[in-house]
Amino acid sequence: MFEQLTGSGLLLHHWDTDGICSARLLLEHLQMKNVVNKTPELGNYYLTTEELERYQHYDFMIIVDMAIPEDQVKVLARTTEVMIFDHHLQNIIPGILHHNPISQEKSNEEYPSASWIVNQYMRKDINLYALLGIVGDHEQRILKNTIFSPLISDFCNQHHLTFQDLLQMVYLLDSNYKVGDRTTVEKAPHLLLQHSDVRYILGNRTWKKNLTLLEKEITTYVQMPGEEKDGIMVKWIQTSYNIISTVTRRIAWEQKKDVVVVNTGFFKDKDQLYVRSTKNLQPLINQGRSKGLRCGGKTEVMGAVVPKERTEEFLQEILRFLQ
Repeated sequence: MFEQLTGSGLLLHHWDTDGICSARLLLEHLQMKNVVNKTPELGNYYLTTEELERYQHYDFMIIVDMAIPEDQVKVLARTTEVMIFDHHLQNIIPGILHHNPISQEKSNEEYPSASWIVNQYMRKDINLYALLGIVGDHEQRILKNTIFSPLISDFCNQHHLTFQDLLQMVYLLDSNYKVGDRTTVEKAPHLLLQHSDVRYILGNRTWKKNLTLLEKEITTYVQMPGEEKDGIMVKWIQTSYNIISTVTRRIAWEQKKDVVVVNTGFFKDKDQLYVRSTKNLQPLINQGRSKGLRCGGKTEVMGAVVPKERTEEFLQEILRFLQ
């Protein structure tokens, strides 16, 4: 399929480790093609008007680990050959190559990351980047996965690594988007192509400084008191760092309950909302989208960007859904 692509191409990927590693795997496969990679404006689960206009001028476009709205994909597909590799909850869009096993009712246990889906599609051997995407999206919980825990353990043994090494690489790669460094996020797939030694990631001084700064901020908000409503932990935070998913994840795993976090400090005119639950959140994601809100996620998580004047209303909808 890739061999048929001609002209100029765009690789649009998520800003986290899974997105970066998926992009790295694709770029390696597309090295003879004229391709640039971009990530959306950090914090947005959609394309801005300017991005949507600019991206229509490419001959082909590959979207990976980024569930941008279906209506935007259809606009792009009018003038551009679009391909999608993903594991987020979304409808399969007809007329394009849309490779998403989760949307075809496959198990999250079998397809835990976009990097794994990309790697399988290209029939590559198990490698660091396919596994880093998995660890990035699941962290310690992946060790309970009976399929991937032994694969990760075997890989670590063969390459003299520990699981903690993989986690540390994830934290370092993720530090770039969390501090708002979009330029480095977009450089990262190329850096991983150029420097295949894991010591490049583990020893990157700038990323280590990022991590020290972020850890202090994350810990502050995780430990900050929240309000429990009918067994659901609700926490309001105000930070310019893109740490809402990490804060939500840590609270949920520590307190073993559903968590909703609202960040009022990232955008000037919008708020970030993030939900982590034991319930299937697909109906909630669809509910938000039906009301014109920018929502995305997987079975157990939902992220949304909401105009500030609609935050309280949507928060109440989330709480009603979770109760």
